[in-house]
Order: sequence, then structure tokens, then C-alpha cells
Amino acid sequence: MADPCPSALTLTAATPADVPVLFDLVNALATYEKLAHEVTGTAVDLHRHLFSDRPYAEAVLAHLDSTPVGFALYFHNFSTFLMQPGIYLEDLFVLPQYRGLGIGKALLAHVGQVAMARGCGRLEWQVLDWNQPAIAFYQRMGAHLKPEWQLCRVTGSALQTLATSTDAAG
Repeated sequence: MADPCPSALTLTAATPADVPVLFDLVNALATYEKLAHEVTGTAVDLHRHLFSDRPYAEAVLAHLDSTPVGFALYFHNFSTFLMQPGIYLEDLFVLPQYRGLGIGKALLAHVGQVAMARGCGRLEWQVLDWNQPAIAFYQRMGAHLKPEWQLCRVTGSALQTLATSTDAAG
């Protein structure tokens, strides 16, 4: 069995110079999830949304020695029931050949530490229902799946229609 958390592992906040590597890792995640066709953004878009005057998300990169092997991308949300901010983990990904070394756990713990340091009341994310290795990993880390909640998503022309709807009564 491999060392559970290699001493050569470093986690660093993504910088503008990391965007090409981060974009490659996002594409690797999309390929793994069989969703590469849904990646329509570019590295330029990623740079703009991570490093503009009003960043929408943050990312942390995992390097083993000097090799980028994974990332976590997250942003703040808010719980009206807790009356506290939270963090939503949009993506956590470790390249398949580097799994089982504690890198995913280190990334998840890092985002948890960010949440605690910022006074957040919760950390949440979603997992694809077919991804049993990820589900088992998250449950080992203390996550509780919420099957009673369903993701709602409006994109593309449906979002445009919604945004321009004048019929507020629905």
C-alpha cells in the first residue's frame, strides 16, 4: 500500500499562472465523468472568473513533487436556515494514477479548513450516482448523502427564457 499522504505532496492556492494546468485537470475530470462534451468554457474564461476584480470561485492545486495531480474548486454560498455562509465544492479531482495516496483527502481537508477559518456552517457538494468509489470515499470522510434533494439546473436558452420572463406568476 502506498504512503497515505506522501511527504512530497503540496497544496497551493491556484494563481493566474496555474490556469492552463487547472484547465487541463478540469478537462481530465470531464473525461473521467463522461461529460467532456459539456466543457464549453475556455482557459480564458476560467482565468477571468478566478482572478478578476470579483472572483466567483477559488481553486487549490495538489502537486506531487512538481507534478500537478489534482485540484479542488469551490465558492461561497449561504444557508438561510443556519444563517451562515457555507462553501460549495464544485469539483474535487485527483488523476486516476495518483488515487489512493491521500491526495483527495488532503484536498477535502484543505477546503474544510478554509470553511472553518471563514466561519462557515457547512461544506457541501454533489457526486454522480454511478461514481461508487467517490461515494464511498466521501462517506469515509464523514459526508452524508442527501437523496431527498434533487439538483435543479437551468442553462442556455432555458436560462435566457427564464431571465426574460415577464410572467412572474408562472
